[in-house]
Amino acid sequence: ALHEGHVVSAQELTVLLQPVFTPNSRNLILFLQDRLSIDDFTYFSESYGNKNPFQNQVNKPFINLLQEILQSSPSSLVLPAVDCKATRYLPSFLQESGDWKLTNITNLDVSQLEVNTSKPNLLVVQLQPLLTVFVKLYTFLFIDKIIGRLTMDLQERGINFSVIYTAVKPSRISRRTDVVWELRRQLMATEEEDSLSYPPLNVTTGSDICILFYASNFSLKANNSVFIDLTNATFVTQNVDISSSECSDINTTLSLKYTKPVNGISSLEIRFLMTNKFYGGSARNWSTLDSVEIVQDGGKFAKFNVSVISAPAEYSFHCQLVGTSNLYPARLIPSNNEAKNWDVFISRLQIQGFNIENNQFSYASDCTGFFTPGIWMGLVTSIVLLWILAYGIHMIMQLTTNSRFDDPKGPALSVPQTE
Repeated sequence: ALHEGHVVSAQELTVLLQPVFTPNSRNLILFLQDRLSIDDFTYFSESYGNKNPFQNQVNKPFINLLQEILQSSPSSLVLPAVDCKATRYLPSFLQESGDWKLTNITNLDVSQLEVNTSKPNLLVVQLQPLLTVFVKLYTFLFIDKIIGRLTMDLQERGINFSVIYTAVKPSRISRRTDVVWELRRQLMATEEEDSLSYPPLNVTTGSDICILFYASNFSLKANNSVFIDLTNATFVTQNVDISSSECSDINTTLSLKYTKPVNGISSLEIRFLMTNKFYGGSARNWSTLDSVEIVQDGGKFAKFNVSVISAPAEYSFHCQLVGTSNLYPARLIPSNNEAKNWDVFISRLQIQGFNIENNQFSYASDCTGFFTPGIWMGLVTSIVLLWILAYGIHMIMQLTTNSRFDDPKGPALSVPQTE
């Protein structure tokens, strides 16, 4: 029995998932998203006036498809709220719970998936991250195609499987009852997310910290097939070598070296190159992330140029989404052919390579500007409406009335053509 408002802990989730690890459940599919809440389904249904807004490739509503799976399956479970720590380490927990053959599925190779039913299979599908509200609906449509394509394909092959659809973090955070009294008349007040679950990675020179680096999700994808999640190794277990990092007042390099991060890659090094320069236009020093380099197995070298990642030298830099996608506000642009084989995704990035005080991040300069696309759309629309109003008032002011009128008892009024 699940009570309203209850958040399932990691220990409770372990107990609830025990029926999955049975001899009959030899295939497990994990659809993992960055942010998701059950309220998202209700939100889009109400906002867009469509009871079933999600349509997959087999022309079945997405919500109905989930209901059919729940009703036809021998057992099912829906958890409205799960602890973030439990879902964040769910892939690692699943791998440790059985002798699974791990397969990372991307959007491109779903149709070419080969499942060996003689061995237990763990299929991990990293879904596309959700961005703004306007893009969410189309992202859900794309995600629905992936889920529908994979599940229907396995059903047609006669392969039995279990499915887990979850996210690393919730997209909506409910306000706690113990803080409601503090927000009595603050109608627009919202509760901020929980504090960092792990400290940022730091590089020290002597006793002082010269580089701070944090991300809630740090992932790579090689050749559109191999997914590499470096979040846990970088920040939690810190199974990363940072000895090659360099610090100075002008140039700073954050070097992250990983040993066998995934099968098929023996070594991986990621370098963040930052500079501190004086710019006469602003009459101050600015810290800039100039490039990001990836070295695979000591030979394959990929280099990315960076856009929009800069901040005053005394500040840190923060951005919600950083990566190679065109939809991200801060982009990593491939500068050589090898870089085109890599996809980078970093969420909630915060980095500082200069002027660190008290061994903690300084005030953050965010990548989102003041004039967002919504503000520009509002300004343009307002200008057009004001122009129409001004033109209408001008035309009304040009109207004139007759100064002379016909007298029915007198002679007819004669108006010269010159008037």
